Amino acid sequence: MKIYELGPAPSARRVSIFLAENGIDVDRVHVDILGGENLSDEFRAKSLNAQIPVLELDDGTTICESIAICRYFDEAYPSDHSLFGNTPLEKATIEMWQRLVELKGLLVAMQAFRNITGIYQDREKCISAWGDESRQRLIEFLPTIDNQLAVSPFVAGEHFSVADITTVVLCEFMKNLEIEPDDSLPNLREWYQQILERPSVKG
Repeated sequence: MKIYELGPAPSARRVSIFLAENGIDVDRVHVDILGGENLSDEFRAKSLNAQIPVLELDDGTTICESIAICRYFDEAYPSDHSLFGNTPLEKATIEMWQRLVELKGLLVAMQAFRNITGIYQDREKCISAWGDESRQRLIEFLPTIDNQLAVSPFVAGEHFSVADITTVVLCEFMKNLEIEPDDSLPNLREWYQQILERPSVKG
């Protein structure tokens, strides 16, 4: 079993933190995204979306999409404290916040970065105005997380979950857009400082 990845990339980082939280070790294979290795026929045969990370099982089966990979490990290595929740309400709440942070936060931040920097302009059309708009949408979404953390120690409730993993990866990545939790987001800032001390996040 192995994971094809670019370690610092947000999606790969989510899987790495999830595995570290669960004490699971998997072999890693570096993929040169900037060089376009993920666009090769060989890699496309493994990844339906031509993106990283990709989990390849021993029988050759492959799974792409970071949360799908995390769900595989959650089922394959069950524990008493699943990062996807244990009770029906926990599972629904974690899924809700994970999706909110992913769709309104992390994906928006990635769109902003790609369009503002033009980092992949050799393979996609970059629109700087859309990048600026995406950056502003991210800024407008962050108070939603801050408000939640005013009443809850973690993003989706009383326990660390996959929603926190997505949020910490968002906080790491949005530095590329010169956005950080500051005095206007006191709860997010305090949460982020605490999460950075977790061994799984320190790496």
